[in-house]
Amino acid sequence: MRIGFVGAGKVGFTLGRYMSERNVCVSGYYSRCKESARQASLFTHTKYYETLEEIIASSDALFLTVPDGAIEDVWNSIKRYSLTGKFICHCSGVMTSAVFSEIDQMGAFGYSIHPLFAVHSKLQSYQEISQAYFTIEGSECYLDFWKEFFENLGNPVRLIRAEQKVLYHSAAVFASNLVTGLFETGVNLLMACGFDRESGEAALKPLFLHNSQSVASVGAKDALTGPVERGDLKTIQKHLNVLPEEEREIYVRLSEVLTDIAKRKHPERDYDELSQFLKGMENLK
Repeated sequence: MRIGFVGAGKVGFTLGRYMSERNVCVSGYYSRCKESARQASLFTHTKYYETLEEIIASSDALFLTVPDGAIEDVWNSIKRYSLTGKFICHCSGVMTSAVFSEIDQMGAFGYSIHPLFAVHSKLQSYQEISQAYFTIEGSECYLDFWKEFFENLGNPVRLIRAEQKVLYHSAAVFASNLVTGLFETGVNLLMACGFDRESGEAALKPLFLHNSQSVASVGAKDALTGPVERGDLKTIQKHLNVLPEEEREIYVRLSEVLTDIAKRKHPERDYDELSQFLKGMENLK
C-alpha cells in the first residue's frame, strides 16, 4: 500500500518518517507550501508532488495532515478526483470521519486516525512515537485492517466510536495541556512568594518531572503523595485560606479527585471527614 501525505507540518513529517523507517511505502507529499513539501520529501526519502491530482493517483491512502480547520476544505478539493477504492484519513483528535461528506458515493473509505502523542518536533518526534496509542474511527469495512497496520508498526491501537471522539480528546487535554496550566499556576504562586519566573520554574522542575515520571511508571494510585493521601485536613485548610478564589476552586476539585485515588490506595483509612469538607467547599461556590 502506498501512503501519501497532504500537508507537511509536524504530524506529516513525523508519521511519514516513522512509517518509511518501518518499510511502509510512503509515496510522498503535497502541500500548498511547496517548500514544506520538498523538505518533508527529503526528510523521508520520498517524492514531492506539485498537484493534488498527482499524489492522489500515486497513493492508495491519503493522510490529510493539516490543521483541523483545513480538513474539510482539503477534502472538498480532493473529492473532485477519482477516489474509488482509496482510503482518506485525517489525524484530528476531536473530529470524526464524518467530515468526509459523500465519501461512500465515491467508493472511498474515510477514517480518523489519531496518535495519542504530543508531536512537538518535525525532526525528532518520529523517534519517540513508537509507544504511542493510536485511536481509529471510521468506515467499518477496514477498521481491522488499519488496526493491524499500526499494530504491525509496534503501536497499541484502540478502536473508538464517533460519538466518543470529543470526550476522548478531552482526556488527552487533561493529561497534557491542562497539566501545563497547573505548572504555570504553581510558578505564579511562587512568584507571589518572591521568586522570579526563572527561579520559580527551576524550583518546581525537579518536583514536576519526578512526579510525572512516577505517575507514568507506576500509575496515579501508587504515585500519589501529599496532604490528601495523608488525610491531612489541617494542611489543606491552611492552603485554602491563603489561595486566591480561582486557584482555590481548582485546588478543591482536584483534591476531590485525589481523595478518590487515596481511598483506592489506602482502603483501610477513613477519608470521610476530608471528603465531606471538600464537598462543602464545592457547594460554597
